[in-house]
Amino acid sequence: MRNLREIQTQPIIGQAWTGRHVVLLHCTYNNQFINLYKSFHAPIEPPRHNCAETLSQLLSIGYHIHAITAISANEIQYFLVL
Repeated sequence: MRNLREIQTQPIIGQAWTGRHVVLLHCTYNNQFINLYKSFHAPIEPPRHNCAETLSQLLSIGYHIHAITAISANEIQYFLVL
């Protein structure tokens, strides 16, 4: 009999999850995707090259924008929470 702790799956869209999740989305001011950082079990879809499209996907999953910060002269960070 397999131990249930041995079976770990990556959360996917449509799968139930619990707790709070955080995503940091880094983009240029010209709407280009740079990078995405997320909490370990945060559900996401693959990011797009277009930052607005990536942001749209995260909002449609249920994330809410918590903060937007300029982190350099050409880079912006979106802090999203689910």
